[in-house]
Amino acid sequence: MMETVVFDVGETLVRDDRYWASWADWLGVPRHTVSALVGAVVAQGRDNADALRLLRPGIDPAAEYAAREAAGLGEHLDETDLYDDVRPALTALRQAGLRVVIAGNQTARVGELLRDLDLPAHIVATSGDWGVAKPRPEFFRRVLEVAQSPAERTLYVGDHPANDIGPAAAAGLRTAHLRRGPWGHLWADQDAAAAADWRIDSLMDLLDVVGH
Repeated sequence: MMETVVFDVGETLVRDDRYWASWADWLGVPRHTVSALVGAVVAQGRDNADALRLLRPGIDPAAEYAAREAAGLGEHLDETDLYDDVRPALTALRQAGLRVVIAGNQTARVGELLRDLDLPAHIVATSGDWGVAKPRPEFFRRVLEVAQSPAERTLYVGDHPANDIGPAAAAGLRTAHLRRGPWGHLWADQDAAAAADWRIDSLMDLLDVVGH
């Protein structure tokens, strides 16, 4: 039986719509253009920031991110960015006696915004907080530190086979692939996703998983 459930953030708990829409508005291009380019570069196995580089050759995404923050147009999250099953599922897992952890590849600022939402989680951490990102093994070592449970009793839930499922399994964690968002659907039939211990379509499905 599982003791801890750890959640990815983007397209697992939070929709990425606002994130990419804000970049489109900042760069002065249609939102659909940005979304389509993000999908195209990631499907090619490239960094999603390459979509910004295609739109503005020579752009420094980190410097531009800082400029947005300085202009008061930086990242924002509120209740409307959460998928509808997030609070019910996390609450039910806690009530079932499990430790709930949120840990994904986001900035330290997103970590602050997530904590401000007062989600029913014991710990909220991001790669920006830790200084190490998925899929590096060090990230999952940090996950196990905050999980406070053995790897085989820790479940990592995510939509991205290469960033979530594969490296979490390599670290000894159990895994659940969530068929949600562009990457969760695009790669749902790939071997990396199929290798997950469980395949789910909703976070509420985890209530059946954790007793196994």
